[in-house]
Amino acid sequence: MTQKRQIHFSAYLVGTGIHVASWRLPSAQRNASIDLEFYKQMAKTAERGKFDIAFIADSLAVNESSHPNILNRFEPTTLLAALAGTTSKIGLVATASTTYHEPYNLARLFASVDQISNGRAGWNMVTTGDATGETGRNFSRHTHVEHDERYKQAEEFIDVVQGLWDSWEDDAFVQDKESGVYFDPKKMHRLNYKGSYYSVQGPLNIGRSRQGQPVIVQAGASEPGQRLAARTAEVVFSHVKDFEKAKEFYKSLKGKLADYGRTPDQLHILQGISPIVADTKEEAEAINRHLHDLLLPEQGLRFLSGYLGKVDFSNYTLDTPASEVEFPQDNGIQSHFERMTELIQKENPTLRELYALLEGGVNRELVGTPEQIADVLEKWFTQGAADGFMFVAPILPQGLDDFVDKVVPILQERGLYRLDYEGDTLRDHLGLHKPANRFVANTPFLTNVES
Repeated sequence: MTQKRQIHFSAYLVGTGIHVASWRLPSAQRNASIDLEFYKQMAKTAERGKFDIAFIADSLAVNESSHPNILNRFEPTTLLAALAGTTSKIGLVATASTTYHEPYNLARLFASVDQISNGRAGWNMVTTGDATGETGRNFSRHTHVEHDERYKQAEEFIDVVQGLWDSWEDDAFVQDKESGVYFDPKKMHRLNYKGSYYSVQGPLNIGRSRQGQPVIVQAGASEPGQRLAARTAEVVFSHVKDFEKAKEFYKSLKGKLADYGRTPDQLHILQGISPIVADTKEEAEAINRHLHDLLLPEQGLRFLSGYLGKVDFSNYTLDTPASEVEFPQDNGIQSHFERMTELIQKENPTLRELYALLEGGVNRELVGTPEQIADVLEKWFTQGAADGFMFVAPILPQGLDDFVDKVVPILQERGLYRLDYEGDTLRDHLGLHKPANRFVANTPFLTNVES
């Protein structure tokens, strides 16, 4: 009997919220971005709402233009380990870069979190867009790797990581005190990978968790990013505001899975949303206006500059039409540039309005009552635009509390969302099978593994 398809949710946890002025609200907690108890409470709230994932993003460079909530924050895998001890069901996913890590170290980090959390970890794989040119200088590099080259490197990186995660068969550690046998050497596997970018022997010094491997998450929207996602990802985060374009993206990416012997149910596409929930539409609009009123002109321009690759806004104000500004494409995140260009052509916004549009959310319909927001999410889910949503609250913790208390019950009543967790691992929540150890299955997976 086929189980009914249900919405998946991930909670994006970032200090006082994704709105760049959220920290200025009277209710905002000082130093929320480095308060472990604050993050624990948000993770518990998301778990109370039966979310699949608590998600922690990352950045490897900050400057004067950075979002306030990322200027001073935890390293994400360290935070995941702490959250694992205060939650019992929700999946725990963090961002880590293939450009600025070594595969062995990263494989070990996430395998450790997967063991600590009893099979609830996931890795959000990014190649790191470096629009400002500053990230490389934090890692003794004078230049940043070009976009397409980063994805070629990432192809090898993920193969190495997943190969290392299979270093040990599930029953390799015998630990027989009577015989003195600690492990079965026939069930330990060296990777012996040699490629264009990496040469890694293995084995990894930690075994597989109860879910086999951490879940692979990705957010790349470019063509190389989509190809990598179709081959390797199990969850994809997307931020397409237009409903029809979201449907096109959904169909396109799902259609690429067959090229890699995969089926559509092996990859979940979660669209980013930033709803503002209130008892009335007018109240929600007032909250939204108040947030934007708190946005200082210089702060808004600095944020846009950093987001778009150090564009010089010195001769403009927030009320300048965005169409009057020249935005050069850079070596950063291509989807940012494409999304911004599309918004300018479609909406003809001022720079102030452009900030509001870029900040997050599927569309303006997500400022309203719980019923209005539930209607929008149901439409996107049932009509082929999303398998679920990355909840990126403008204000935390209020936004998450309101969503869990007011919107989630409506979706549950409509039969669109789980009433409770039905398993214990992140793969259980997502309906993903535990991957077989590739060495045991004896299936080809890495063309660069030496026999």
